[in-house]
Amino acid sequence: MADQTHVLFVEDDDVIREATQLALERDGFAVTAMPDGLSGLEAFRANRPDIALLDVMVPGLDGVSLCRRIRDESTVPVIMLSARADSIDVVLGLEAGADDYVTKPFDGAVLVARIRAVLRRFGHASGGTAGRPEEADSSAGAGVLTFGDLEVDTEGMEVRKAGHPVALTPTEMRLLLEFSSAPGTVLSRDKLLERVWDYGWGGDTRVVDVHVQRLRTKIGQDRIETVRGFGYKLKA
Repeated sequence: MADQTHVLFVEDDDVIREATQLALERDGFAVTAMPDGLSGLEAFRANRPDIALLDVMVPGLDGVSLCRRIRDESTVPVIMLSARADSIDVVLGLEAGADDYVTKPFDGAVLVARIRAVLRRFGHASGGTAGRPEEADSSAGAGVLTFGDLEVDTEGMEVRKAGHPVALTPTEMRLLLEFSSAPGTVLSRDKLLERVWDYGWGGDTRVVDVHVQRLRTKIGQDRIETVRGFGYKLKA
């Protein structure tokens, strides 16, 4: 298992859980599958997986609450699974700290592609290659970009606001790197989906909107400006 990507999969439907586990294992993943949120949390703490797939509606501790608990302890990537595409399900999962979501029923190949896309961008973020910081000016030393009281260290992957460290998830960090690589430039939601979420096709822009809101709460509500009808831009 050490050489395999370890997936925690929490799903209460026996048929979906077993079928999805087999499909993921055929694609080379190591899978720990749990039927409810409480056992899922125990498995997460015991195994420290590389990625978590959480169904929204599971007993004991629902998927959204489980995501919050995981996010309190780790920046491991989380994908929410929902039988509905209702806005409330999607938004609650993303606001809880999920990085992406997939609507059921899903095709196994699509799920694997989304998992690999998330893992790729997390690897890029931890390796310090996300975004294109060389396109922006550095005014506080090599690799450090400053925007008012906000400092973005593009080499150390650290962010400070008024001198205090700001804890970002890898997805939030990649999003901020995209903005900071082109301050004052409007980036469309589709462009951000392509660059940050690695979508080569049109995805749900609610993912972008919720992550922008989460980022704003951490770096300042007025730092990222909404340009209605076009997208978002970082105020230089």
